[in-house]
Amino acid sequence: MKIGFIGLGIMGKPMAKNLLKAGHELIVYDSHTNNVNEIVAAGATAGANSKDVASKSEVVITMVQNSPKVKKAVLDENGVLEGAREGLIFVDMSSIAPLASQEIAKACEEKGVKMLDAPVSGGESGAIKGTLSIMVGGDKEVFDVVRDDILLKMGRSAVHCGDIGAGNTTKLANQIIVAINIAAVAEALTLAKKAGVDPESVFAAIRGGLAGSKVMEDKAPMMLKGDFKSGFRIDLHIKDLGNALNTGHEVGSALPLTAQLMEMMQTLRADGFEKEDHSSLVRIYEKLTNTKISE
Repeated sequence: MKIGFIGLGIMGKPMAKNLLKAGHELIVYDSHTNNVNEIVAAGATAGANSKDVASKSEVVITMVQNSPKVKKAVLDENGVLEGAREGLIFVDMSSIAPLASQEIAKACEEKGVKMLDAPVSGGESGAIKGTLSIMVGGDKEVFDVVRDDILLKMGRSAVHCGDIGAGNTTKLANQIIVAINIAAVAEALTLAKKAGVDPESVFAAIRGGLAGSKVMEDKAPMMLKGDFKSGFRIDLHIKDLGNALNTGHEVGSALPLTAQLMEMMQTLRADGFEKEDHSSLVRIYEKLTNTKISE
């Protein structure tokens, strides 16, 4: 199948490579030429812009940073809709505000383009391994067309969650749980350190019990090593929590823990750590307690 792929960053590059490995023909575009060249070297064809990509594709995927960038790629001059033929399937795999997905979907419908919002969870490692969890909103029949041959070539699971916007609402729920879980792990390991108990031993003792989680398995070792090389950056999680808080306000759902985590992450950004992995939330506790669990 001819697939257009727009957005070849930390997540997009490995996702595109997995589609190439699955035998799909890819036409790709990114504002950074080096990213395009890397995927072209793996077997893709370069597109001149989003319009050009769409004109040559049966399915177009976007994987960009935020709502404004998706709108630019799709709605602006030389965007996807300028090049799209009626019946094109557009899958936005970015993590954006649900209302933005609905706005873009309305414009797509007017052009005869079928849209899904399909954000992912699993970070860079999941994108590389093809084990992402994919949460999808939109028409179920369109989802069925792309599920097996496209989505499940990039992810381990792809679940239809409801109408347009449901995928991104599900992703917001995911990001709330992840952020709070990371903070809980950081708080607990800091308590252990201050109480004179080896945090690594605490991790080993509790990981197999009810407190154990995928978040703990992935993030506790990073905290224990003091290694915050980005898997999912603080600034991206700030964007997601901002979308969650805005959505909560719109629908009347109070999010007090989310608000607290947002302020913690904003503190890290103010301290210059916005490009670090979100496991660096432990820095907040280290600062408050004047200790380091990685010592």
